[in-house]
Amino acid sequence: MSYLRINNRYPDPSKHQRSTMISMGLEVKIRMVGRKNGGEKWLESAYSTYDTRLKSTNLSVSTQYHKNDAELIKNVEGDENKSHTVVLLDPLGKMCTSETFSDNMYNWLENGGSRLTFVIGGAEGLPQELRNGDKKRSMLSLGMMTFTHQFARVLLMEQIYRASEIRKGSGYHK
Repeated sequence: MSYLRINNRYPDPSKHQRSTMISMGLEVKIRMVGRKNGGEKWLESAYSTYDTRLKSTNLSVSTQYHKNDAELIKNVEGDENKSHTVVLLDPLGKMCTSETFSDNMYNWLENGGSRLTFVIGGAEGLPQELRNGDKKRSMLSLGMMTFTHQFARVLLMEQIYRASEIRKGSGYHK
C-alpha cells in the first residue's frame, strides 16, 4: 500500500483546494444479497458502461453476490477484520451531494488501506446485525425513494465513476 498525497486544484478557481490521494490499485467491492443473473439485462448493461469507463482509472470495482443475510454478514465482518472500510447503503443513512460523496469515498479508501466495501441489502433491506452491530459503520442513503437492490447497484456505480471524475477535475460532473 503506497500513498502519495498531492494538492489538486479544480479547473474552477472558486473551488477550494483539496487534497487528493493517488494510489495504485484502489479496490471497491459491492456486496449484496441476490443472484448475479437475477437482474434485467439493461441494468447489467448500465453497470458495465461505468465499469468500462473506470478501466482508465486506478479504481477497480467488483460485485460479490451472497445467497442470504448470514453469508453477507460473515463476509462483511471478514472485510472489517482485514481493516477495509465498510459503508452500508440504507435509507436511514446520510444523504450527500456528489462532491461530498467523492471526498468521502477517497477518505474511506485511505482509511481502509485502499479497500472499500459498500453493502446493499436484499429485498428486505440490510440485516439488523449489520445496521445495529457493535462496530461503527458509515451509513449512506441514495435518496428517500426505494430502489431495487440491482438498481441501487447501478446508481452506486455511476456515483463511484462520478467521484473519480470529480477527483480528476474533468468536465463529466457539471
